[in-house]
Amino acid sequence: MPRALGVDIGGRRIGLALSDPEGILATPRRILERVGRTPDKADHVAIVEAARSFGVKTIVVGLPLSMSGATGPAARAVLDEVDDLRELAGDEFVVETHDERLSSVAADRALARTGSRRSGEPNDDAAAAVILQSWLDVNRG
Repeated sequence: MPRALGVDIGGRRIGLALSDPEGILATPRRILERVGRTPDKADHVAIVEAARSFGVKTIVVGLPLSMSGATGPAARAVLDEVDDLRELAGDEFVVETHDERLSSVAADRALARTGSRRSGEPNDDAAAAVILQSWLDVNRG
């Protein structure tokens, strides 16, 4: 399985995580600050540029479904951004979505267990790693 980039799209920040070359383990890599308060093409360009720099083939974007699994306003907003990412990515990358319910909670718990970050510090890259790890686990064949 080629490397994949996990993306956690938030209102203020975008978390990025990268899989290892074997597609077994996801690792937090970077947090991008949003250009503005609303989605901006520059944010999407930064994601695609990161994908290029890491040499990935797949971009996996967390989809914030509601707890019932419904596509609410937050998920619709992310899907709009995914459409823009797909347009920018063209044939260079596959852009997929993956259910991200509770990824931030799981990231906070993991960071608390390891003591690697203080309370209140951004966890967007760790959340992206949780999303990507879940996707890797489902798609590893």
